[in-house]
Amino acid sequence: MNGILLPLILVLAFVVVMLVVQSLAGAVFASRDRSKRVNRRLTMLGQGLEQRQVYEALVRRPVTPKLGSAWATESFERMTTFLAQSGLEISVMQLIAFTGAGALTIWMLAVLVFQRAGAAVGAPEMLVALFGALILSVLGAYVFVSGRRAKRMKQLEAQLPLALDIIIRALRAGHPVISAVGLVTEEMGDPIGSEFGLIVDETTYGAEFREALKSFAQRTGSEDAHFFAVSIGIQSDTGGNLAEILANLAGVMRARQTLAKRIKSLSSEGRMSGLILSALPIFLISVIGMMQPTFYTSKFEDPIFWPTVGVIMALYLVGLLMMRRITNFKY
Repeated sequence: MNGILLPLILVLAFVVVMLVVQSLAGAVFASRDRSKRVNRRLTMLGQGLEQRQVYEALVRRPVTPKLGSAWATESFERMTTFLAQSGLEISVMQLIAFTGAGALTIWMLAVLVFQRAGAAVGAPEMLVALFGALILSVLGAYVFVSGRRAKRMKQLEAQLPLALDIIIRALRAGHPVISAVGLVTEEMGDPIGSEFGLIVDETTYGAEFREALKSFAQRTGSEDAHFFAVSIGIQSDTGGNLAEILANLAGVMRARQTLAKRIKSLSSEGRMSGLILSALPIFLISVIGMMQPTFYTSKFEDPIFWPTVGVIMALYLVGLLMMRRITNFKY
């Protein structure tokens, strides 16, 4: 009897453990799927925040500091918009601080390597190493932020036709426009769910629907969002069947996305070649400046060095513009 009981207990224990593990895994995956379906705006509202607080947190428009020149102020505002479009929850000053900290860290590591190797490190070498570390840090920050922005933009433009389909069905069912837009905020995830929720919030606070759509287009930077805002504006002025207009617009957006994917697949080799040829010289100059600063500092006193640097920089910029014109397609 004991010989049968022990294997039976082991089998039952195995079954119980498997059921517990399966239940825990199901709960974890279900909560993860739910977090993917629910957008940030609904999550923040569910946490007890007021609608105005959620709007202020998602829009994130900090006060532009007084920088003393119109160009600097405009550049700061562009960087703020660029960060907002990437979906990162940091400010421009925080990004600058992180980039500077990264540059200092790389520079100190390079100086430590010089000292370990027993190389003579003077003020010119340390400045060149610092310049190379700063370029690498800025280049890395730009690649990271622009990659996040491109990913978010691609996701938003892929969701926009689906959002228009929801609005079209709601309009044909008799809902008003703002109510139809509100359905998108409840049915779709980020980024389109939260962005449409901001449209609803702006109209709730007294802004016109056309102005809220204009803010949406400017905030996201998407061409399809601009088309959507312009279509609503024209329909408001001229009248017509809004559901039919949005249906045609959704078809145009899907056709543009199909064309864009085809163009990107056909031009992928040229675009990658242009990217490598554009980034490789800056990367190599920065690495050499950090690892072997004497390679440049030993030539500083040569009278032909700085004119040569100027000519090379001019040729590099010309080549950069030419490659951009070749690989930048309008569709």
